[in-house]
Amino acid sequence: MECQGQSSVVFDKSLTEYNFGPSHPMSPVRVDLTMRLAEELGVLEGLRVVPAPMATAEQIATVHEEALIEAVTKAGTIDGWVDLSRGLGSDDDPVFPGMHEASAHIVGASLEAFRQVWTGESLHSASISGGLHHAMPGRSSGFCIYNDVAVGIQYLLDNGAEKVAYVDLDVHHGDGVEKIFWDDPRVLTISLHETGQMLFPGTGFPNEVGGPGAEGSAVNVALPPGTGDAGWLRAFHAVVPPLVREFAPDVLVTQHGCDSHMEDPLAHMMLSIDGQRAAYLQMHELAHEVSGGRWVATGGGGYALVEVVPRAWTHLLSIVAGNPLDSALDTPLTWRDYVATDLGRTAPFRMTDGRTPAYRPWSGGYDPDTWLDRAVHATRTEVFPLHGLDPMP
Repeated sequence: MECQGQSSVVFDKSLTEYNFGPSHPMSPVRVDLTMRLAEELGVLEGLRVVPAPMATAEQIATVHEEALIEAVTKAGTIDGWVDLSRGLGSDDDPVFPGMHEASAHIVGASLEAFRQVWTGESLHSASISGGLHHAMPGRSSGFCIYNDVAVGIQYLLDNGAEKVAYVDLDVHHGDGVEKIFWDDPRVLTISLHETGQMLFPGTGFPNEVGGPGAEGSAVNVALPPGTGDAGWLRAFHAVVPPLVREFAPDVLVTQHGCDSHMEDPLAHMMLSIDGQRAAYLQMHELAHEVSGGRWVATGGGGYALVEVVPRAWTHLLSIVAGNPLDSALDTPLTWRDYVATDLGRTAPFRMTDGRTPAYRPWSGGYDPDTWLDRAVHATRTEVFPLHGLDPMP
């Protein structure tokens, strides 16, 4: 895995200004702790750290309605101003001073990662503050004010990319990105998530396959609550690699919300750090196999702020850098001391949960008596024929 010197992470500390307040689940401390851990483990030595520019209103408007941008700007400058029709002032997306600027900065960071990869300045680039996949064209949603991923994908299309594959590993359905490119056959969106029967946003079922003329461009794997490493990786390998290989994108874009972890407080999946790391490794391999190594990786959800997110995304950054960390490493004492002193929390001692991420390949056949296998079979049945693939094992 030789990518050192060819990879970057777009980050500066001001990205932590995207802050819904001290009681909100998505605290920017998770990004700060990730970058501190990555630095102390030497991961950043294999990455160029690129400053994050501010996205312009024109760039944001490539996927968002101007009325949303105006509403976000007002929400961040007029005391007490809310617009629930635009999702602003809800429990999920409370308003805060400078909201537009903080949100535009997240978009700018991700857009720079996309630019790095498309221009060839970086083979891989990461924007861990990004991955805000729920924002819709005219409405903020689910902790996401603007959809940085969609802006980045639109940039690729506007600059000559013929096909882009987007794989969303967040525990929640990647509904905003799917919606924005619903009618565009140039963009393949694949989302593995806890079923919308149990979890926000209540969408993302196998029969949601894309709009007229783009059938098969949207792929949804709706997994049962309680799914662990073995089941999740079984589903992942049964759907993602064959479709991405067949689609053959110019760029692979991935969203790495780590809220599928067993300790995450907002969902009901049972993945370990080790299972998540296994998926990150597969994403890297797929990028080199299908898109010449062109890979943009973003963050996303993840609300076990100390226990999970920093470890998961530090592993991701090490893989982006081309030098994966040994999962058996201890976390640095200095990092644990910082967590204890500044947050009054006990940080994890190791970069692993001690699990072996093994799974049973789909090629061995599926068991219709299990919810997970029925879910995977439903997705393959709906989508695989639209790509000329056999849905059966």
